[in-house]
Amino acid sequence: MQHNKSGWAKSKWLLLAVLVLVLAVASGCGKKDEGKAGTPEEVIATYKDGGKVTRGEFDKLLSFNRLLYPEYAQFETDPAYQQSMLEQYIMLKVLSGRASDDVKKEADKQVTEQVTQLKTYLGAQEGGLEKKLKDAKLEEKDVEDLMRLSVYSTSHLEKQVTDDEIKAEYEKAKKADPNAYDVATVRHILIGLNDPATNKELRTKEEALKRAKEVQQKLKNGGDFDALAKEYSDDPGSKDKGGKYENAKVSQWVAGFKKAAIELPLNTISDPVETDYGYHVMKVESRKTETVEDAKKELASDLAQVKMKEFVEKELPGLIETNKLPKPTPTPAASTNPSPAPGGSTAPSGSTAPESTPAPTGSPAPQTTPSAAPTDVPGATPPAASPSPAAK
Repeated sequence: MQHNKSGWAKSKWLLLAVLVLVLAVASGCGKKDEGKAGTPEEVIATYKDGGKVTRGEFDKLLSFNRLLYPEYAQFETDPAYQQSMLEQYIMLKVLSGRASDDVKKEADKQVTEQVTQLKTYLGAQEGGLEKKLKDAKLEEKDVEDLMRLSVYSTSHLEKQVTDDEIKAEYEKAKKADPNAYDVATVRHILIGLNDPATNKELRTKEEALKRAKEVQQKLKNGGDFDALAKEYSDDPGSKDKGGKYENAKVSQWVAGFKKAAIELPLNTISDPVETDYGYHVMKVESRKTETVEDAKKELASDLAQVKMKEFVEKELPGLIETNKLPKPTPTPAASTNPSPAPGGSTAPSGSTAPESTPAPTGSPAPQTTPSAAPTDVPGATPPAASPSPAAK
């Protein structure tokens, strides 16, 4: 269901999307003049209450974005892209400044955890953490400042969400999908049609079904699920965990897998379940429906994103006083439904944003790429992230 790379997908949404948007380098102290044009000290934008953005901050923002998502480097000189990045940077600076001391204190734990995860992620890349940051002309403190800015902003908005809003959102989601808050712990062994790494055909549907029935019989005869998953499963994301996905939202899975997760009697071995990836032999170990209280944190995060969008649309334009960045030229034939690009922006006019990588072969992951998950922070759809079927 998930290969190793895509196991980072959720964290990538949660931790790195903001890095695509902002780089919190202290800019409130020091010189009061605007600096020379083109220098790091040059002030490229100002906003109410004495806020400013320097060229150095903005260049670091683009540098970090390029480090994480090289696919978007082609947009860096596009005015539409730059404007969106700048606006979201100002947004987070303003919102983080509004966070109370109590909110900041509570959020500091998240900052520490997320920075640690980010360092681990970058450290696993070729050349390691030190080289990655050096090449990007960044320091660890830059990353820490950034995460603090983003977490403070979203934590502040989450505190503005009321219990009534949470309850209404829960009921709205349940009305749209009665299983929206169903979670299950499921084991499965996938007999895939294609290699998850190369997408080359492994076997025909007939061969896959025959093999799945053999696995089903072994399990019914008392075979060990862990051992059989390691031996037979073509899902690299779960085979070494006994095929298990624990406390996962069933709504995240493709239709056939979701239906079985909802309907299969607990602790029974299923007949082979067909999906586009092949055949799954499944066992549902537990299943429950989350209450409003169970889902409260997730719902508050979702609603914080709504408030953030409202802030960008309604309040932010009135806060920005000066903006020296080039303005985009309107394109008469611009699409009315542009593709998403980093920072919540649309792809710049005349450009084609990189497509999000679909779920890896063998994953009963969602049928659509993520557009709003995880919602703790604002951000872009990572171009190379696969949506995780596991619960958040």
